[in-house]
This record gives sequence, C-alpha cells and structure tokens, in this order.
Amino acid sequence: MNTMSHRDCAFLAEMGIAPLWRARAQAQAAPALHLEPEAETEAVSEVIAAPAPAPYQPMPSPAPAPGSLIESAWGDTAPAPPATDEEIARMDWRALSAAIAACSRCACKGERKPVFGNGARAAVWMVAAGATTTADEKERQPMAGDPGKLLSNMLAAVALSRDENVYVTNLIKCRPASASGSDRAPTLDEAAACRPFALRELALCGAGTVLTLGQIAANGLLGKPLQEPLAGSRGSVHHVHGVALVATLHPGELLRRGADKALAWADLCLARRADAEPG
Repeated sequence: MNTMSHRDCAFLAEMGIAPLWRARAQAQAAPALHLEPEAETEAVSEVIAAPAPAPYQPMPSPAPAPGSLIESAWGDTAPAPPATDEEIARMDWRALSAAIAACSRCACKGERKPVFGNGARAAVWMVAAGATTTADEKERQPMAGDPGKLLSNMLAAVALSRDENVYVTNLIKCRPASASGSDRAPTLDEAAACRPFALRELALCGAGTVLTLGQIAANGLLGKPLQEPLAGSRGSVHHVHGVALVATLHPGELLRRGADKALAWADLCLARRADAEPG
C-alpha cells in the first residue's frame, strides 16, 4: 500500500486536514518537514486549484428481449437466455416468430433453419405434423411436397382449406439432422422444447380442433413417449389445453400405404364431429 509523503502531509496540514492514520514506521521515523514560506504557499495553491475528477457513472444497459442477441465487449454476439414457457404463453404472433427464430431451448446442432407455421391465423382446425423435413426446409413451409398436396385433398374432402380456415404447423420447428445431414427422428428433449411454441400457435389461431399427423405429433402434444404406437391414440377424441385433438396418420405414410386412407377418412370424420360437439 502506498503511504503519504512528508510533503503530502504538510500540504494537508496547511489546508487544515490531518491524515487519519500513518504507517507505523513513518510515524516513528519521519523528521519534521520545514518548507520555505514561498514554496509552501505555491504548493498549497496548486493543490487547491486542481479540479476534482468527476465520478464514473456507467450508462445503464437495456434488458434483452427473450431469445435476442446481446453484444459483448469484443463486438461479438452471445445468445440471450432462451424464452421460458411462461414468456412464450404471453407472446403475440410477431414475438412468437422472433422467439422461434432465435430459439436455443434445446441442444439441436448444425445450421438452424426453423420453419414457421402458415395458413389461416383465424382457424377452425390446427393441423400439426411432427418434425420439419428436408422438403419443408427447402420450401420454407410445413407439410411441403407430395405429403402437403395430399393434405390439401384430405382437408378439401371435409370442406376445409389451408388458405381459408386451417393453420398448419410442425411440432418440431427445426429439422432434426443426423451426423451425415439426413433427416432423423426427433428426441424427447427436442419435442418438449418446441411444444410450448405449438401450444401458443394453437391459442393464437383460435382453432377448435387439432388434427395431428403421425406418431410424433400426437405423442408430443399429448405428452406421451414419442415411441408409443399411433394406434393407441387413434379413434378417440383427446384434449390439449381444452381443445379437442384427433390423431391420424401422416400423409407421407398414406402415400406409401394407400390402403390406410380409409383409416385416415374415419379420423377426419371423427374430427368433424368433434367440431360440432360443445367444448
């Protein structure tokens, strides 16, 4: 620790300020200091005239929005804490899209290209598929390609339309990719991380019925193990957040097994009856 010099002590004494303490060795060994009157007056004047430095007052930093980026002192960007379930449940469409785009709720790796839901934002049905696919990622919409065309035909058969009164989304917004880059089955953590987004989409679009496509979507929204066979959910009306849910086969499966289209037709009729029943 630095100690005060004899000269400093003299200046303070001239100003009527005595040091509160001195180092023991200094107090015992320091001889009396005598300054010539003219030099003493000049030194004291310099001390009095020196302006006191202004106190440091750091600028306050604004609180980051959920899922936004925070700029670091090095000019880089670091992800903000991921949005919580409670925060997602209060979001509007714009905030929800931003949270999905910046999401870090799961440990998905690789280049993230989340696919947002589309269709009618004032909907009668919400159709939920499982995981985003390569085709979805390429076309930037859920249920792309031939499965999407078959879905449009299925909806038309019950007098519904993706453009007019059906909102379509994927439960898992980012494509689960294997080490080689191909599509893979999602994990339970990935489904659980994305589930609040799908539930918020359901609340915002106002649909009275949810039609799930395939095993992953049904089990993920109903909180079941993802590997549980779809047969355990088909044929009954379930409920998620007070909304009727009917599970059916994925159109991609129906393209491979045309004979199962009769099962899907029965599921569509069940969902239509659920529309007519009071909630």
